Amino acid sequence: MTDAIAFTLNGQPRALPPATSPTMTLLDWLRGPAGLPGTKEGCAEGDCGACTVALEDAAGGRVPVNACLTLLGQMHGRAIRTVEGLGEAHPVPRILAEHDGTQCGFCTPGIVMAAWAALPDGADPHEALAGNLCRCTGYRPIIDAMAAMRALPSESAPVLPVARTGRFAAPGQDFWLPGDLAGLLALRAAHPDAWLLAGGTDLGLRVADHRERPPQVICLLAVPEMQAMSFAPEAITLGAAVPYHRLLAALRDLPGDDPLAGPFIRLLARLGSAQIRGLGSFGGNLGTASPIGDGLPPLVALGASVTLASVRGERVLPVADFLTGYRATDLAPDEVVLRIRIPRPGPGSLVAMEKLSRRHDQDITAVGLSALIAVEAGCVIAARLALGGVGPTILRAPCAEAALIGAPWSLATIRAAARALQADIAPMDDARGSAAWRRDAAAGLLERIWWRFQRADVEPADLDAV
Repeated sequence: MTDAIAFTLNGQPRALPPATSPTMTLLDWLRGPAGLPGTKEGCAEGDCGACTVALEDAAGGRVPVNACLTLLGQMHGRAIRTVEGLGEAHPVPRILAEHDGTQCGFCTPGIVMAAWAALPDGADPHEALAGNLCRCTGYRPIIDAMAAMRALPSESAPVLPVARTGRFAAPGQDFWLPGDLAGLLALRAAHPDAWLLAGGTDLGLRVADHRERPPQVICLLAVPEMQAMSFAPEAITLGAAVPYHRLLAALRDLPGDDPLAGPFIRLLARLGSAQIRGLGSFGGNLGTASPIGDGLPPLVALGASVTLASVRGERVLPVADFLTGYRATDLAPDEVVLRIRIPRPGPGSLVAMEKLSRRHDQDITAVGLSALIAVEAGCVIAARLALGGVGPTILRAPCAEAALIGAPWSLATIRAAARALQADIAPMDDARGSAAWRRDAAAGLLERIWWRFQRADVEPADLDAV
């Protein structure tokens, strides 16, 4: 017995015909069977934002996502808003046009949806539009239009409840959306080769770009434990499928002097785009195990651990041990990543999460360095450094750490550690940078940490846009 994929679309309930492919992208369905071509296809990789739609909730929340990376099975039980659901008379597209924020118009529906999704939160326009590419109009009139939109009154729309669990089938395909952990683990034990799908911001590329048609998918989004998030004095604990946008909002609510808040906010605000953060998660970053994954160096530097679960029980590993090589992990075939525990640093700890990429926004790490350094009476008493983009996986830096520990907290010590760092890393040449550049960049990021904390009472300025 299988279920029909059902969701709320532009305020109205919608149930899809039996045997609809659950791994068809939302974009293909909108532009095809749904007859809603306002959502455009640009890159089919989550980079251009032309396919932006928004997910709504009953509390008025709006989360932009890339329809090109989103699979229909993931959308079961959700509420989706497309540009047709706003309509030509809506003030957002009207204000955009009045400010000359359109030209060829191809990117405009995605920009309209990104702007509309950002309105309730009053998000910074640069952050809200980081995932939307405009090649002809330029961003200045679009930014001006978004500033004018802030005066718009709030609005509400019906969000109709739909059950979030189900099993969907099409010829040669099974897609499960379990609603409890026991059901998830039983499915994983029975189908160890199935795709484990959370946000799909990486796996979705295999469908959108490479046109793969996975025979079996287990989606994690409806399991409560996967969506749990807690902030305790000793640690932050995240379910593996907690989307980045929820974590980012929670971090922004922390006190300004929290040692994790500022560094994590700076990093997460650059992780992909608002659309990628709408569904992407730390669990997905761990499962992908890319050496240039933005979220992995902080987890290793902070001594985070990961809980793996199966029908056999749970086991806990340090993230550093979970990552075993290039895109390789210690995950057994019948296991899932259940949660991540991030210890909170003690008094006197300095936390830094630095990233270099070819573009400030919407670009994966070329070289990343995260650090946890404890200073007492002007001396470094502990140090953990983790780097991405300089080896086959995320690397600790034992030589650089040894140069720091026991030495005065000074620029001379940092520069000595930067020299020692060269023995810890093994970068390679690729399209994002040469090995020589990566070595210099890693040393430069370590020195940047010193300057970031040189004046504890002054937050260094980062030039993001002019």
